[in-house]
Amino acid sequence: MASKRLATTATAALLSTLGTIGTVACSASNGESALPVKPDASAVSPVTPVASASDVATGREAAPGAPGIGDADFPTDGNGGYDVGHYGLTLGYDPASKHLSGVARISARATQNLASFNLDLSGFTVSRVTVNGKPARFDRAGTELGVTPAASIPNATAFTVEVAYAGEPEPVRGSSNLGTYGFIPTKDGAFVTCQPNGAKTWFPGNDHPSDKASYDFEITVPAGLTALANGEPVGEPKTAGGRTTFRWRESHPMASYLATMTLGKFEMLQGTTPGGLKNVAAVDPRFHGSLRKLYDVSGRVTDYWSTVFGPYPFSSTGGVVDDFPAGYALENQTKPMYGGFAPDDAIIAHELAHQWFGDSLSITRWKDLWLNEGFATYAEWLWSEHEGQGTAEQLFRRHYSAGADDPIWSYAPGKAKPDDLFNNSVYTRGGMTLHALRRRIGDPAFFKLLKEWNSTHKYGSVTTPEFVAMAEKISGKKLGPLFDAWLFTAKKPTTW
Repeated sequence: MASKRLATTATAALLSTLGTIGTVACSASNGESALPVKPDASAVSPVTPVASASDVATGREAAPGAPGIGDADFPTDGNGGYDVGHYGLTLGYDPASKHLSGVARISARATQNLASFNLDLSGFTVSRVTVNGKPARFDRAGTELGVTPAASIPNATAFTVEVAYAGEPEPVRGSSNLGTYGFIPTKDGAFVTCQPNGAKTWFPGNDHPSDKASYDFEITVPAGLTALANGEPVGEPKTAGGRTTFRWRESHPMASYLATMTLGKFEMLQGTTPGGLKNVAAVDPRFHGSLRKLYDVSGRVTDYWSTVFGPYPFSSTGGVVDDFPAGYALENQTKPMYGGFAPDDAIIAHELAHQWFGDSLSITRWKDLWLNEGFATYAEWLWSEHEGQGTAEQLFRRHYSAGADDPIWSYAPGKAKPDDLFNNSVYTRGGMTLHALRRRIGDPAFFKLLKEWNSTHKYGSVTTPEFVAMAEKISGKKLGPLFDAWLFTAKKPTTW
């Protein structure tokens, strides 16, 4: 996430000190997706495992999928027993009533003999669930939607789930780092930024970054509004009966927290970057003056990162500025979102670096968040260096000059804390770790490492031990003490 730090970055402050910068900073064709889904209370029943002949044949009894994906720091996030391949989301939203109706079509594969399974979903009334086209029993417990198919699903078997639901979305509120996130109603639409686990506030799914999938979106809103989602548009918007339907497709794997259906009144610029990649920038009319800069800088940054990190992993780039005072930005895949402020170059560089570090390469567990935020923060320093402003070395030294009692040193960023996930140390000390590594192994090995890290794990999930192992392999050096000092020791490092 782009500095969930009230739209200002430590980089900008340091550059100002250096005197180098001024101001900082799927488808219902008849339109039925916009109609409310009426609840059917009779469809709700307890979840009871159902055995099938295939279970007997394999000699292995079917069992419920685990209610969490296995992330010890977020034990109820995600779900076990299956892996999602694709989401088809048909959604209708009315800003006046704050009513959302949806049908989620989920294609998945069982990873065990599966008697029942959970989907993450917060709020809403669920009216219908089917598995492989047959009615399934379901129940609700907190943010879990439990599903029992008519027959259990054998291990490694593909299956489809369809969930019809409706209600008023409620974002996650009161987060210690973020305030409010998820599906956030606005005066003319919605601002949708879901890190770390807010996707469940608007669609049912496996809400954890380790289960990535492709997406199709069909979003119907009142005519005059624009609905933006990940990826690229599929055809032209269609208006009928005072409502407009937009279709978007993200064909590359995407973590659930990166999905968006941000909507409202927007001014847009569409074209290509200097390197020829599709570029889409959109701003709320209040931020009219920032549209051209957002478009131009996003294009230049994306093209430059392609030379530093390897080929851009997706089919379009750009950004969106909405009139909701979130005070943070999020690297939604292909469309970074800026909440209530016009981003400066450093924040744009940060969010677009996430398209590689965080989006294409997603973390396996939240404790390794520095692999997202430390890399994106260091990218800010690399952009500054590229632009002839403060060098990465200067920025490193400025941060390192903080006294031994500075809070940054008491938080070891290599194991992010679930109640303080977006602590400044994860960003800044994470970025400093990379500069310490660059100094230790030299520029040729360091920049080779960045490209190989991306190419090896493209569209996959990564861990810190994997990064350390690759750094040691490419450099030919033992780097354990360096990473221990910078990532896992709660005191000011003296090793680099």
